[in-house]
Amino acid sequence: MKTGLALLAAAASVSAHSTWQDLWVGSADKVSTCTRTVLNNNPISSLTSADMFCGISPAASSTVCDVNAGDTLTVEMHAQPGARACSSPAIGGNHYGPVLVYMAKVADAKTATSGSFFKLAEDGYTGTTASWGTEILNSNCGKKTFTIPKSLASGNYLVRSEAIALHAGAGNPQPYVSCFQVNVVGGGSANPTGVSFPGGYKLSDPLFQKAIYASDFKYVSPGPAVWTG
Repeated sequence: MKTGLALLAAAASVSAHSTWQDLWVGSADKVSTCTRTVLNNNPISSLTSADMFCGISPAASSTVCDVNAGDTLTVEMHAQPGARACSSPAIGGNHYGPVLVYMAKVADAKTATSGSFFKLAEDGYTGTTASWGTEILNSNCGKKTFTIPKSLASGNYLVRSEAIALHAGAGNPQPYVSCFQVNVVGGGSANPTGVSFPGGYKLSDPLFQKAIYASDFKYVSPGPAVWTG
């Protein structure tokens, strides 16, 4: 973690907002064709907001992207719509925090408004310089890649990508959330259970109770454990 975070928190809280915009299926760039496009690049205001489901007032896409079970997906974040240059941070302004990816099986990814989200990937904080999930995201040009377990049942899913900025201090998490619409093909029989959003996190969760620039801060993963299949 960078030094001087306490001094940077106030300035950072009003800058460098971002959105999850683009999806890669393996090496195929699907751009935003399967993305539920959020209204703006602001963080979600409350863990109890309906926006925790798939972001701020998301507009569903008419497209669902196919992905083979066992293959990779990559979600991509940037500050402004269509701004994918690696020369700019995906999420800047010292917005330190974890990056998490969830999925929920749904009847129709184009219309679903609820789901049970299981966690598939997480970059949290390992206690060394440049190890926050958001820092890793910036070093990878805004991309987070994960594997769809081969055992996951076929069908429509929402992929819920999230970065939780924690720079504003204890009790002030700032989630950035978007969903992508996918159809898993050639899967197995696993149907993992998960959590609902809103509801998956509470402000009383340990991660949100201590400022990240406090000397005794310790990273505690929010939500359920990562499901590995």
